[in-house]
Amino acid sequence: MFLQGKRALVTGSTSGIGLGIARALHSEGAEVVLNGFGDEAEIAKLCEELGATHIGADLASVAGVEELMAKAGAVDVLVNNAGMQHVAPVEEFPPEKWEMIIALNLSSAFHTARLAVPHMKQAGWGRIINTASAHSLTASPFKSAYVAAKHGMAGLTKTLALELAEHNITANCISPGYVWTPLVENQIPDTMAARNMTREQVMNDVLLAKQPTKKFVQIEEVAAMAVFLCRDDAQNINGANLSIDGGWTAE
Repeated sequence: MFLQGKRALVTGSTSGIGLGIARALHSEGAEVVLNGFGDEAEIAKLCEELGATHIGADLASVAGVEELMAKAGAVDVLVNNAGMQHVAPVEEFPPEKWEMIIALNLSSAFHTARLAVPHMKQAGWGRIINTASAHSLTASPFKSAYVAAKHGMAGLTKTLALELAEHNITANCISPGYVWTPLVENQIPDTMAARNMTREQVMNDVLLAKQPTKKFVQIEEVAAMAVFLCRDDAQNINGANLSIDGGWTAE
């Protein structure tokens, strides 16, 4: 358990990819701090399962991020995973949805990093792992805010990598294709409306059409990559954007 004695904060970790990463880091000995919303009883069960603490701060505001980081304490592994999605044509895209997505999917990662880095520098070790997306490398219609945020996440990751390289701190992002999570499932109705499609058509002709393997990425595959990036074997993987998308962005 090579992460024994390390504290890992995973944002957006009460379900989906974030929870998978939290479980994987816990299995390697990390003390885990969960963040996100959901049923209180279910979150309590997760905390018991992982021996974790939960901080339900709203990361769409600077004050919320600062609250999270103050309560989390010194963080050795920072996983910026919190995010949301909205699907609509650009002329119909609600401005408040744009602002929310940019704040949660991108700005929160800047604020957590700026607050986590001082301890990492002092400790002489740190890992920053950002959950990006295939949409950090390519675009899809009707997802203007999400695509912009994920492209921004890739750029932020590169900048952090360059700034922190001499401090034994790495920053990388993982860019999954479509993973079967609540985030993906919940965007299906909006995509059905935007494209005038049935649910089955969205699944087969929009989502899996992008991935040559015709398979959804599994949460455990993303989590395994996150764990590997924490190993000493990965100390020279820095500023990378690692695709796990079944070949989507190879085209």
